[in-house]
Amino acid sequence: MNGASRIVAVLGPTNTGKTHYAIERMLGHRTGVIGLPLRLLAREVYDKIVAIRGPSVVALVTGEERIVPPRTQYWVCTVEAMPEGMGTDFVAIDEIQLCADPERGHVFTDRLLRMRGTHETLFLGADTMRGPIAALVPQAQFARRERMSQLVYTGSKKISRMPPRSAIVGFSVENVYAIAELLRRQKGGAAVVMGALSPRTRNAQVGLYQNGEVDYLVATDAIGMGLNLDVNHVAFSSLSKFDGRRMRPLAPNELAQIAGRAGRGMSDGTFGVTGEASPLDEGVAQAIMDSRFTPMKKLNWRNAALRFGSVDALIDSLEASPDNEHLVKARPADDLNALKSLAQVPEVAARASDGPSIRLLWDVCRIPDFRGISHAEHASLLESIFGHLHERGTIPEDFLARQIRRIDRTDGDIDALSKRLAYIRTWTYVAQRNGWVRDESHWRAETRAVEDRVSDALHECLTQRFVDRRTSVLLRRLKQKEALLAEVNDKGEVTVEGEFVGRLEGFRFIPDKSAQGTEAKALKSASLQALAPQFHLRADRFYNAPDTEIDFTDQGGLMWGEYAVGKLVAGAEPLKPMVEVFVDEAAGPEVEQKVQRRLQHFIDRKIAALFEPLLNLSRDEELTGLAKGFAFRMVEALGILPRAGVAQEVKDLDQDARGALRKHGIRFGQFTIFMPLLLKPAPTRLRLVLWALANGLQEFPEAPPPGLVTVPVAKGAPEGYDTMCGYRNAGERSIRIDMLERLADMLRAEDSRGGFEAKADMLSITGMTLEQFADLMQGLGYKAERGERTKIKPAQPTEQPPAATAEAPTETAEAEAQSDVAVAAEAPTEATDSTEAEAEATAADPASDEPEVEVFYTFTWGRQANRGPRGDQRQGRSKPGGKPRDGRGKPQGKKGGKPQGAKTFSSRPPKKEKAIDPDNPFAAALMGLKDGN
Repeated sequence: MNGASRIVAVLGPTNTGKTHYAIERMLGHRTGVIGLPLRLLAREVYDKIVAIRGPSVVALVTGEERIVPPRTQYWVCTVEAMPEGMGTDFVAIDEIQLCADPERGHVFTDRLLRMRGTHETLFLGADTMRGPIAALVPQAQFARRERMSQLVYTGSKKISRMPPRSAIVGFSVENVYAIAELLRRQKGGAAVVMGALSPRTRNAQVGLYQNGEVDYLVATDAIGMGLNLDVNHVAFSSLSKFDGRRMRPLAPNELAQIAGRAGRGMSDGTFGVTGEASPLDEGVAQAIMDSRFTPMKKLNWRNAALRFGSVDALIDSLEASPDNEHLVKARPADDLNALKSLAQVPEVAARASDGPSIRLLWDVCRIPDFRGISHAEHASLLESIFGHLHERGTIPEDFLARQIRRIDRTDGDIDALSKRLAYIRTWTYVAQRNGWVRDESHWRAETRAVEDRVSDALHECLTQRFVDRRTSVLLRRLKQKEALLAEVNDKGEVTVEGEFVGRLEGFRFIPDKSAQGTEAKALKSASLQALAPQFHLRADRFYNAPDTEIDFTDQGGLMWGEYAVGKLVAGAEPLKPMVEVFVDEAAGPEVEQKVQRRLQHFIDRKIAALFEPLLNLSRDEELTGLAKGFAFRMVEALGILPRAGVAQEVKDLDQDARGALRKHGIRFGQFTIFMPLLLKPAPTRLRLVLWALANGLQEFPEAPPPGLVTVPVAKGAPEGYDTMCGYRNAGERSIRIDMLERLADMLRAEDSRGGFEAKADMLSITGMTLEQFADLMQGLGYKAERGERTKIKPAQPTEQPPAATAEAPTETAEAEAQSDVAVAAEAPTEATDSTEAEAEATAADPASDEPEVEVFYTFTWGRQANRGPRGDQRQGRSKPGGKPRDGRGKPQGKKGGKPQGAKTFSSRPPKKEKAIDPDNPFAAALMGLKDGN
């Protein structure tokens, strides 16, 4: 333990510049070596020294990385990889308090006891090591360094209220990922730093944090080991960790080591807890702030004087106990456990039969278990490697190539990439060992290249999962109060500072749906601020757009192209609706007013064009008295009035008044009073919307398809819907009111009291079958009686006898004409093409003697629709007690009586007739019949 060099223990809390001091001291010597606790920290120090002295004189040696220039003067290593027996001028061991670590402590203790520089040796660490160092290295001098800034405890904070430039510490991969995911949603993202990451991935992640792309860092306790970051606040998400064997609470000095990362240089820092971690005890918090901790008593130790006479001798030497009260035997490490496992394998025991073989076995057992799958899996891999090395002297290249090829993939999620990174670290370590592979430079480059590819893929995957670049960019720009640049393409997609943030639909911004919670609020806030100029440009373009680009929907919406920009609301009058616009508040009142004016102009012009006859009627000052009042009713009813509802008003109108109203296109029909021009599809569609608005309907019914004479009755439709559509309900179907009036004109010529049958013209204008027409007539107030009769076949032309000559054509032509007249008189007027075809078919078949039967309906006026089911009144027989029917089903008198329609006399006094109902739409026709009789 004695040495001639100057030995100094530089002790103190974090942020005292100890590592920086050691680098300066080393560069003051001709040669030197510094041991650091982490591969990540070693890489950071290596980069600093290279920046000062250049890469030609600086070496980096870790378990998985070896950069050794020919003229190396300064060695930067992990503590485990520090070369021994080099006799450098300077030696430094950082984080010397790790001598007490259960896993790695024995390595640091060994360097404390045996590693010396020929001129100077520095031990850097916590002040709790003063006692053990003084006892074990009596010649050591002590230098106390004070923290350059204050560290203040701030208690517990929610992650959502975490201040920027914070590091949140977790003690498991799952915990780190969960916190990072939460920060992504609420704060735009976080960088992730863990000891298992490669230096390349770690540096890329730290770069995200250092350059301000994210304001938060989520890390394991790896950041406590000298990593220099611009952290203002450290928050613990847990106060306990798994140490490889059990969950245990962190000691105050361990908490201080991590919390001390807050505040760099002269900047003060804060620390606290978050998540499920309970607040720190007041005494513990104060101890961390004052850097007062219980001094260490015991350091972990393992014998360095190993015996390689046999495997058992090696194990015994490794398990030897220390003879110093300040040292305690370290618990079995992974390398010792692997050695014990392999010693039980007969083949391995047979190979390890001499000193060189046992040394080789021990070197193989010291390969770290980077994969962490299981102890048995790791031992099996080591057995395979030892077998190749013992048998061939090197690992076969085809075997090594297969192992690396399986790992050289960049697909998969974070877990898959992390596993591959752990696997390649094993082969990187193997390739770094001298003499284990034939072409060392090739395999070191190959494994390094694979590690770099997997590291880059892992960094990209971590960034995609835990960093929302667009939100972080927008939040940073907002915080810096910079003007944001927004762009909107022809599809309405909005990008702010090049990041897609959502869509602009009309004058409403729709944020990207993948954003949620606080992230969505931040995104919308930043986007609306950037979109302010775009709203004004869009409003100007909309105001100058032609009416052809704007339309209304059947539900009262107002569309600009494919986007809704407003909706119609009820006004003081049905023909004067108002407009409610869909404009984001952030667009400002000027944009809102401009959009509102443009939409109001559109709907006013649309009503003026489609309802011009109705508006002219309302503005006609020549109308007076009853005509003016009736015009008001027509305007109020949007141009269609059922006659039954205004029968008295119509009756009160004189001929002059009717004439004045007819000049405006009003038609006084028997069922409806209407303006034919307003029955076209476009006015009908708008009329339904205006009517629905005026009646306060929640759901607007749609107009029937244009061009149809009849449509099925809309079940559950609001009262008056059929009238506003320009139809009248009649049975199961509704008929267009203008066609209904044409039908009424035809019916007026029929004997509605004695009964009549449907004519072909009636079926033609309605486009119905006879069954459908019967249902329609019942809906209009008629009775329809179904009957059947023998169908009279048309007479076949008589074949010309051979003796006939051209001298007597007139007689034959006259006979044929008389026959045609007779057939026409007997044939039913409602015969269809199908019945005619059947008749021809029957005539063509001489063997068919059965008479054909056809169905017919007899319609008579009834004051109300039939009460019973339609089937009860459509039997093939007359009603009981009714008049008998003739061969064609026509009503006829009593047997032997005169045919129906002939004048009859009776001795009984005439029966008093019922008064004709004036509300009957055929009252005039009935009065005419009465007078005619």
